[in-house]
Amino acid sequence: MKSNHVPMPHLFLVSLLLSFSWSTLGDTHQPHDSFLQCLSRHPSNASSISSVIYTQNNSSFSSVFEFSVRNARFSTPTTPRPLVIVTPSHVSHIQATVNCSRSHGLQVRIRSGGHDYEGLSYVSQVPFVMIDLINLRFIDVDTENNTAWIQAGATIGEVYYRIAEKTETLAFPAGICPTVGVGGHFSGGGYGMLMRKYGLAADQIIDAELVDVNGKFLDRNSMGEDLFWAIRGGGGASFGVVVAWKVKLVPVPSTVTVFTVNRTLEENGTKLVHKWQSVAPKINEDLYIRLFLRGVNSSRTRTIQASFTSLYLGETDELLSLMQESFPELGIARQDCIEMSWIQSILYFAGIPQSEPLEILLNRTAAAIIFKGKSDYVTKPIPETVLEGLWKRFYEFERESMGLIFSPYGGNMDDIPESETPFSHRAGNLFSIHYGIVWGEEDVASSQRNINFMRRLYGYMEPYVSKSPRRAYMNYRDLDLGTNNNGIYTSYKQASRWGLPYFNNNFNRLIHVKSLVDPENFFRHEQSIPLLRR
Repeated sequence: MKSNHVPMPHLFLVSLLLSFSWSTLGDTHQPHDSFLQCLSRHPSNASSISSVIYTQNNSSFSSVFEFSVRNARFSTPTTPRPLVIVTPSHVSHIQATVNCSRSHGLQVRIRSGGHDYEGLSYVSQVPFVMIDLINLRFIDVDTENNTAWIQAGATIGEVYYRIAEKTETLAFPAGICPTVGVGGHFSGGGYGMLMRKYGLAADQIIDAELVDVNGKFLDRNSMGEDLFWAIRGGGGASFGVVVAWKVKLVPVPSTVTVFTVNRTLEENGTKLVHKWQSVAPKINEDLYIRLFLRGVNSSRTRTIQASFTSLYLGETDELLSLMQESFPELGIARQDCIEMSWIQSILYFAGIPQSEPLEILLNRTAAAIIFKGKSDYVTKPIPETVLEGLWKRFYEFERESMGLIFSPYGGNMDDIPESETPFSHRAGNLFSIHYGIVWGEEDVASSQRNINFMRRLYGYMEPYVSKSPRRAYMNYRDLDLGTNNNGIYTSYKQASRWGLPYFNNNFNRLIHVKSLVDPENFFRHEQSIPLLRR
């Protein structure tokens, strides 16, 4: 998926177009003026460069910025905005943006789908340029070799759709939210309903294309194995701008089976949740049973609902036999099970009605919500008494918009060494926990109240989750864990507060790779891989 460079005859036209559009910006002493002039002079720009640059004076600036904002906590009147947004349609646009940002003292933020939990792909406290990859989303599926090239601005939904266009018996092991961008999702690990069978999205990456700090366009061969290792779970934005991924596709049967059954506390919910912990991580790897917990209002009282939702790579009869053998207490019946194709299961788990056409997966629009998320990993079953204490916390906060997701590990995840990629959460983990809370009020007091509740809940769970370090999933980014300094250097002690929970024993290698490929720490943000002072 190599990119062609721009013919020289276009440069005069580019310079003319840019000088015309930028001369209307007004004050010529703005800090980004020299950056814009640098872009106009860059020797590798395509003639279309003027159409993919948005300054704050551009009438489309706000709509371009807001389109991929997924957490409305970071879309307020006081939220810092980029000085310039670049939506590259060609690799040369990225090269120019990196070179000119670096030479003119501006940081960059790189946005693929905009789902960063703390908004770090589109917000910064220092002057910055945002590279929005929305125009780079070409997907080339090769069913003969069971591979695909995927540009980093594509969404998971677009990937799934393009695979299904070609075949019903190939799939890809990534997440369930169709609007998530593959640039961040893959580079942070990326897990979904196929995780116990095939591992993570990052585990299937066999090549990549990236623009480095010097503006060089690299593939796996030219970037070297250290950098290729680092971007497959260590966060691509710490090392460069990932342009595209080449991935292996995985086989799935033409028929899969799904079910969702709900059980409340009055329906033996606590014991079922407790039993799930010893069943879901150890059951046949073709079966994935995820658990959602939330407070609901029953006919007379407030209670907790446990939703067991499952994907089985096979037909109903086989699934029922497995469930009867391993988890009969759940009482799964034939009428609970639905047979469908793998691509239809993507709609099912995304909460999209089966009546919708598959083209809905191509829809990138998603409403921004106000939320806070956290994560944990569990290595020993949580006792029933602790679960009962957890339910009391749900009652303390009587909102249906607060919930927990338990995602089982085991299966293939146990077989992949911790050091294979920077994603370190492998053997020894029973399941991960995702904590999420959503609220509607936009005022600061409401946000602080909800975030404080989440922190108290997280504190309650501390004795019952992983320790030394308490693990966390980088794609559920959480600045409560810690942040870097604003400057170039951060101490190991400071950075390890968040780095060890995300990467554990792989953190030191990531720091080493960072020092080799970005020795001046140009690609940095609050939780980027740090540069240590020598």
